[in-house]
Order: sequence, then C-alpha cells, then structure tokens
Amino acid sequence: MIQSAPSPRTAIVTGAGSGIGRAVALALLQAGWLVVLAGRRPDALQQVAAESLAGERAQAVSTDVTNESGVAQLFAHTIDQFGRLDLLFNNAGSNQARGPIEDLDYQAWRQVVDVNLNGMFLCAREAVRVMKSQNPRGGRIINNGSISAHAPRPDTIAYTATKHAVTGLTKSLALDGRKHDIACGQIDIGNAASDMTARMAAGIPQANGHIVSEDRMGLESVASAVHWMASLPADANALFLTVMATKMPFVGRG
Repeated sequence: MIQSAPSPRTAIVTGAGSGIGRAVALALLQAGWLVVLAGRRPDALQQVAAESLAGERAQAVSTDVTNESGVAQLFAHTIDQFGRLDLLFNNAGSNQARGPIEDLDYQAWRQVVDVNLNGMFLCAREAVRVMKSQNPRGGRIINNGSISAHAPRPDTIAYTATKHAVTGLTKSLALDGRKHDIACGQIDIGNAASDMTARMAAGIPQANGHIVSEDRMGLESVASAVHWMASLPADANALFLTVMATKMPFVGRG
C-alpha cells in the first residue's frame, strides 16, 4: 500500500511516458508528490498526467535527455513551478542495439550509450546542482540500472556495457553526494512487464542458445519499490535494490 508523503515533495521522472517511468510517476502522484514527467513524446506525457487526475501536481515537459540544454531547461522548469527538487528518478533508457558485436553498427552503439549513460549523467549533474543550492539542501537520485549488468543476455553488449557504467555512476554519486546531503541509489529490475520486455513472454535467447519464454512481473511492483526507496528518511539510503520476476532465470543463469 502506497503511503502519502507527509508534505508535498517534488520529483522528476525521465522516460515517464510509458513503461516503468509511467508506473513510477503515477505511483508518486497517487502518494501526493509533485511530479515533472519528462520524455520525448509530449502526447504520451500528457496522457499520463491526465490519467493521474493530479491536476497541476503533474507537469509534462517534453525532453530529450541527450540534449544538454534541454535537460537544463527541464530542471529550470521544475524549480520555476515547484521551487525545489527532492527526487530524480533517472529512468530513461534504450535497448535498441542488439546482435553480435561484429555486426553492430557504431551509430547504434553510440545511440544506446548516449541515452543510457550520457543522458543519465546530464540529468544527475543538473540534479546535484539544484540539490546543493536549495534550502534545505539535499535530495535523492535513483538510477534505473539492470540485472543485465550482473548477468548479460546474449548479443546485448551495448545495453550491458552502459548498465555496468550506470553502476559506477551510482557509486560515485553516492560518494560525492554525501557532503551535500544527496543520497544516490540504484534499482536493478528484471523482467518488468513493459513494451521493452514483451518479447520475453514469446521467447528470448538464453546463454546456451535455447529460446525460452520467461516470466514477467507487474509494473506496480517496480513502482512500489521505487516509491519505498524515495520515501526513506534522509539518513538512510538503499544503495542497490534488485526487483525481479520470481521465476525468471537470473540466479543460476548460464
């Protein structure tokens, strides 16, 4: 059961137009948060805002997280509308480049790196700038990692490499943010039922070459986990949290 926030707190959720981002944004809005929904598709963002029935507490801002000036404008809008930032859910990601490394186009590689790593860096940098300067200072950043960083799937080198890098980003932010009262944690998600994982139900390649249908879990489980991380008191941090479909082949994969 999602508990309401004790007082209005402000969050930015990237990739909020669908999937995990949408579910988390709706959960935060249900709990009374002020939420800026960021993503590349303004129509999808507006639909989420309307579905939330949160009125002005939900602000849709069309944003490409790989665009430096666009990211800066997103955070400036947030401060202009709500006055502060308590949470960044650094969620926007891409998994479009798949296949053997020898066939992987360099531009496809760069696109995944640009979204999954550079986009997370740009958003985290702006969040830290805001959280250091606001009064009271501090806040929380939650990065969307992946269990693929621990156990890669076949032919996903771009996605896997960037999610390894996100883990390093999380650790560095957690370390460097301490003196500024900024906590940083990471949620590693396995087989949440989104458009990105739809192929898993039909069958997805395993390390032994077999094609196996994998179980998925509801997005509400991920949303509840992120909300719990976001609601921890300032003196506590969930540095890494793994949430996965119970029967997916992760433990023992190989």
